[in-house]
Amino acid sequence: MSLSRPAPAAGTNRLTRALPFLTWMRRTNGKTVRADALAGLTGAIVVLPQGVAFATIAGMPPEYGLYTGIVPAIIAALFGSSWHLVSGPTTAASVVLFSALSGFAEPGSAHYVQLAITLALMVGLIQLALGLAKLGTIVNFISHSVVIGFTAGAGVLIILNQVRSFFGLNIPRGADPGEIILYVLTHPAEIAWPSVVVGAVTLGTGLIARRRWPKFPYMITAILVGSLFAFALAQSGAPKIATVGALPASLPPLSMPSLNPVIWVQLTPTALAVTLFALTEAISISRALAVKSEQHINSNQEFIGQGLSNVAGSFFSSYVATGSFNRSGVNYEAGAQTPLASIISALLLATLVLLVAPVLAYMPHAAMAGVLFIIGWGLIDFHHAEQIWRTSKPDAAVMAATFLATLLLDLEMAIFVGVTVSLMLYLHRTSNPSLRPRVPDPFSSGRKFTDVRSDLPECPQARVARLDGSLYFGSVNSFIETVLEYEATDPDRKFLLIVMTGVNFIDTAGAETLARVARRYRDRGGQLYLIRLKEGPRATLEQGGYLDVIGKDNIFWSKTDALRALYRRLDYDRCRACTLNVFIECARKGMQEPTDDKP
Repeated sequence: MSLSRPAPAAGTNRLTRALPFLTWMRRTNGKTVRADALAGLTGAIVVLPQGVAFATIAGMPPEYGLYTGIVPAIIAALFGSSWHLVSGPTTAASVVLFSALSGFAEPGSAHYVQLAITLALMVGLIQLALGLAKLGTIVNFISHSVVIGFTAGAGVLIILNQVRSFFGLNIPRGADPGEIILYVLTHPAEIAWPSVVVGAVTLGTGLIARRRWPKFPYMITAILVGSLFAFALAQSGAPKIATVGALPASLPPLSMPSLNPVIWVQLTPTALAVTLFALTEAISISRALAVKSEQHINSNQEFIGQGLSNVAGSFFSSYVATGSFNRSGVNYEAGAQTPLASIISALLLATLVLLVAPVLAYMPHAAMAGVLFIIGWGLIDFHHAEQIWRTSKPDAAVMAATFLATLLLDLEMAIFVGVTVSLMLYLHRTSNPSLRPRVPDPFSSGRKFTDVRSDLPECPQARVARLDGSLYFGSVNSFIETVLEYEATDPDRKFLLIVMTGVNFIDTAGAETLARVARRYRDRGGQLYLIRLKEGPRATLEQGGYLDVIGKDNIFWSKTDALRALYRRLDYDRCRACTLNVFIECARKGMQEPTDDKP
């Protein structure tokens, strides 16, 4: 009797694909619900100050950061594939939003809010379309170096954009980094020292709390201490310090994105950039947590979940939401078992908004700036940046280009700059495949080959080389130039043996080039031999008839067979006079001349 579980019906598969939450809901029980409830409570407490902070970064009224942590989080949990990913407002998305929209409208204004909500709808539709088209692998084009460079640049921008509130200066909104620094240096008399003191107290409290009590939300501690200190200063007669102001104690109100085609055209570049980065964030977090929880992530389903969350959120006063590094990590560490934890967190946040919103009226802008300084500094990943710099200079160039583009260009363009530089460097590497001469290593057993050295000579009549890299239209020129260089420097070497283990792909241009090389060597009285040709490249050569030109007898699976065949074709008089003994067969050259049957 078989113990295997019967396969689910086709209808069930279709239903769970359309409603993925049915899969994890079957796993819930009293134990998992209790764990999810505790994790949800922790997440709600964390997102309360974060939501206000991120909305401030985005140039949105503070309550919109809280709204963005409610409806999008619920929808993403229901329709995504990750057990632990928590969606909502994030630092990077908020920075991009401010950078992109501040040129179209005054931050915080009604028009600005509508643009942000419209952008959320556009991003959601793009994400949804990519997921339904099963293009989940598109985020693989955004390399780790791009992400590190972009987030570092975003961190610097967050710090610079909060200089205004921290020092109490009237720096024009939307000023670029250079203008901000110049304004501070040229207007020291305008610095409001009470704001600086409140910001410094908040900053110091946050740093100490994060170090001493890492499991407790440091932002809550810092903001409470900063707000109380500002209140004490006000009571002592110090000048009044600007505060965030009262927030509406209400659930997310309904909203209507703009359907004006002119606005959609204006926001399209931003929507594409935000989509790419938001999906990269979400997929990266999902995969990182999936490794710990031994879960499989469906990238396409995650795209769909993120898309639906932003589409739904745009009608409930939310700006662009994506996976949050901080809250997702807290969610996992707090013991969440299913996406129910994210749903509970969103519902508890809605309750907290109703209860706590009036209290937030006393939060000083300077205190919020102090917290945002910590957030911005935390985005600069010095460890991985140094690691990239030491490991790979091309990757370091990608990281540096993205970082500089983030500071000097529009933020939405920085992603495209990073991706473009990454692809250019990738194409440069793949268009220059390595064709390295190889010789037998006399100090190893068998026929192991190594790079040519002064003490390991090559055969005067034949060259063995290893090809590493795909042979396609972009790389054939580099390959043929190397072959022609071999001919020019060693015209007496009439045989070329290429080890093909490092070649995974050959297109028509590559196949034609190999056939051309085979003809050249044959015309010179020699041969081209291919060793260990993989099935995919071999199929390309065979289907196009190029294998007949090269010669099926010139394709070998082992180096031993290839060298034995080579030895039968060499000039035996030259072999007899040669003292190099490069190959094993060379040691037997004095016994007999090669025949068709034996080397």
